[in-house]
Amino acid sequence: MSAAHTIRGWVVPEGLPEPEVAEMEVAGWTVRHPDGDADWIGRVARRVRRGASALRSLPADELVGILGSVGVRFLDPSDPLRREALDALPATAGVSPEMAQEILDGMADDWTQDRLRSALEADVGSLEALDGTVRMSRSRTRALGPQLSVQVVSGSVPGVGATALLRSLLVKGPTLVKPGRGDVVLPVLMARELARLHPVLEEALAVVYWPGGRTSWEDAALEAADVAVAYGSDASVKALRDRTPVTTRFIGYHHRVSLGMVGREALSDERVETTAAEVARAVALFDQRGCVSPQVIYVERGGGRSPEQFAREVAAALAELEEHLPSGRLDPDEASTLQQVRGTAELLEGAGEGEVYFDPGATWTVVHEEDPDVTTTCVGRVVRVKPVDDLTEVPELLAPVRRHLQTVGIAGGGTRLESLVEALGRVGATRVAAFSEVPFPPAAWRHDGRGPLAVFLRWVDVEG
Repeated sequence: MSAAHTIRGWVVPEGLPEPEVAEMEVAGWTVRHPDGDADWIGRVARRVRRGASALRSLPADELVGILGSVGVRFLDPSDPLRREALDALPATAGVSPEMAQEILDGMADDWTQDRLRSALEADVGSLEALDGTVRMSRSRTRALGPQLSVQVVSGSVPGVGATALLRSLLVKGPTLVKPGRGDVVLPVLMARELARLHPVLEEALAVVYWPGGRTSWEDAALEAADVAVAYGSDASVKALRDRTPVTTRFIGYHHRVSLGMVGREALSDERVETTAAEVARAVALFDQRGCVSPQVIYVERGGGRSPEQFAREVAAALAELEEHLPSGRLDPDEASTLQQVRGTAELLEGAGEGEVYFDPGATWTVVHEEDPDVTTTCVGRVVRVKPVDDLTEVPELLAPVRRHLQTVGIAGGGTRLESLVEALGRVGATRVAAFSEVPFPPAAWRHDGRGPLAVFLRWVDVEG
């Protein structure tokens, strides 16, 4: 990035022809990106695929060290790479500078050597299985990454594209990542530095941004892939899946819903302030754009604070958080949606059917309502607080969103926690976590119930 506020939105192997270039203005920044005929991206994909053999020859332990050496730079306040990222993120991702720093710290914590190694060990079992055959159980086996993975990533949360790039490279899979509009910066910087660091990686990766809706570009890239990954809405994931060749493995991360549960044990005088602060932070991180962002909080009656009182506690915590972690900008459609949510809640409040708390100069909004149904509003920092007589009622209430349910944050629960986890899992949840852990899952988390690296692998068993 430069003082001219210009971003070059692609990193590809050396020697490829220069593409036609178009420009896109984003909040005072210019994003330059490839344009023109889709043949160019097809050539990029085929070139990256040719890097598979060299990448497989790189020892897994050495590969983890290389990837982690770049990842850790994003955590170092003195490193120019981190400063470059933080300079561009607020405008391009639509978040405040303070939020950009929080997001980068949380994301990059999983890009370090130790975290990458733990993710590999969780999904592969042995790094040596990526280098050659190893004995597991009663036979020998070998783990092989894809010849080429093409990953189309949504732009709602910055850093997802960089994580997607690392996941495939970790299993020695050459990778072409198409980041979303709000996530250009981090994958481009990650790819640029990895390519500079090692010639094998320079030949085995590409990050290319182009505007959404260019199906001809996606199709040209998919022709060379043996693994396709899509992150996004139900509609966008389905569209890519429908156009993916039947012989290409498809991995879809579609729209997800996350929420929270607060038991009476967490509402005592000693705990309620901490509980509210942790809930507020989980709501505020990513400005409700993340799949892990809780949009509804079910609060149990009978604790030291009523659900109505807890809603006010969360509102106070969000107001305080706004002082040092301001919310980001909304586009016109998002701003209109926020006003509609607040207006509807005020009408219900006037009719005695709930309460609403918000700051007109910020995006945070807390709606307390008796209606137990899951109501989601993915805009700003909107959260709905709903009372229940007992936490054991919640899993049944989640049945209508079971196909989209992902993370459930929880505080309290006491001896009921184990049975609650069982019930939540059966209704579709793939992750249950303390609210303090909700925003940033660990590197080895089973993304939507599947190992994030295992989905790329093909195992070859050697018998006899």
